[in-house]
Amino acid sequence: MTAQDHRLGTFIAEADQQEGGNVGARRWTERTMEFGQHAIALVLMLISGLRAVSGGAPLLPTVAVSVVFLAWYALGAVRAARSGALVLAKWWLIVLAVAWLCTLLVSAEFIWVAFLLWLLAGHLFSLRIAIVFTALTYIATVVAPLAHYGQVPTPSIIGSLIGAVFALGLSRGYIELLREGRRREELLRSLELAHQNLLDLQDELALTQRHAGEIQERTRVSRDIHDTIAQSISSIRLIAHAEAERTTDGHAGQVLAQVEDLAAQSSRDVRRIIAALAPAELEDGALTAAIRRLLTRLEEDSSIAGRLDVDETLPTLSAEVEVALLRTAQSALANVRQHSQAGRVMVSLMDLDGAIRMDIVDDGVGMADPEKRQRNPDSGFGLDFIGSRMRELGGELVIESSQGSGFAISATLPSQSQLHTRGEGLSTADEGPGTETAGRLGEGDGTRESTDTGENA
Repeated sequence: MTAQDHRLGTFIAEADQQEGGNVGARRWTERTMEFGQHAIALVLMLISGLRAVSGGAPLLPTVAVSVVFLAWYALGAVRAARSGALVLAKWWLIVLAVAWLCTLLVSAEFIWVAFLLWLLAGHLFSLRIAIVFTALTYIATVVAPLAHYGQVPTPSIIGSLIGAVFALGLSRGYIELLREGRRREELLRSLELAHQNLLDLQDELALTQRHAGEIQERTRVSRDIHDTIAQSISSIRLIAHAEAERTTDGHAGQVLAQVEDLAAQSSRDVRRIIAALAPAELEDGALTAAIRRLLTRLEEDSSIAGRLDVDETLPTLSAEVEVALLRTAQSALANVRQHSQAGRVMVSLMDLDGAIRMDIVDDGVGMADPEKRQRNPDSGFGLDFIGSRMRELGGELVIESSQGSGFAISATLPSQSQLHTRGEGLSTADEGPGTETAGRLGEGDGTRESTDTGENA
């Protein structure tokens, strides 16, 4: 892990610890606000009821409307804590306002309970509806004293107005604090996901490099065997064959024939060893194996069926090109998992005579105009980064999509650093063009072939 990764991990750990404290403080604040709201409801109703009775209101109707109001309030509070359905909560508040209007029919002292309704309105309704609701209930606080006493004291009008504005502003500010806390939680989760994806990518790259190193080492060993042991055995066989034809000693001729047969058998064994070392790994290279693992993981995580098609003539690429294509595949498949709502995705690798093209196509929802797509700060700039990486390596990225018809990207890179082509063996680049052994592993050393078997090393 690099120093930058370590710093990123430290930052995430610190942010997680800080956010954990913030979450705990926010939950404590939410519980405090909830209990405070319940206390306000109970205290305001008790004070209003006592003032109503002391002001001459009949006891039984006052107690009845107070109990109905508190019972409906308690029922809504319990249901909201269990279900959290916002639509039901809005209708509960409307019914609660109707119950409050019924209390105003008994006594005008219940106007102070409107403060609770204003708090709830700012919390449950949108700002526009909350303002309308607050204005209507404020009018009720002015009309109720006028209906009961024939006049409205100026302090009552000003006090109710200040209370309405304060309660609405307090509840809206509380909503904004909750939203900010949730945004911070979502940002932290996105950061943790990005860090985990980075670690997964590093693991994939390390595995790719390890596979590439294994392939290079097997290739080197197979070339060494071909250039040393295979050539020596071939020479021994040819010499034994030539001497057996010239000798007149029967016993010596028999021994030389046995030597030639053993050399021929050894030559075949060496060729099998060379074939086992070189082509087997190259038929399923590190890049294709890594992409298959990405598709397998995608299907396990999201049930999106993945398919990989590889051109049989695809050349073995340098580590730089393979890393670029692997990163492109990982970013594109991450977009498929998060945004496409697809059921299938197909990845194809093709050889285009000097260039390598990787197509990634899904059958998801697509987008209307990929060139004018909106960049979401929470989800990153994956496609932009892919295009930038392609341009840095002399390639290009093409995006094709339409609304409801899936999404496709095509990444093309030049293959200047290719080593060899699958299915054609391993070339020995340091040998001259006139050397007959510069063709493929397993062929002869340039000397004349054995005339009796037609085999070479």
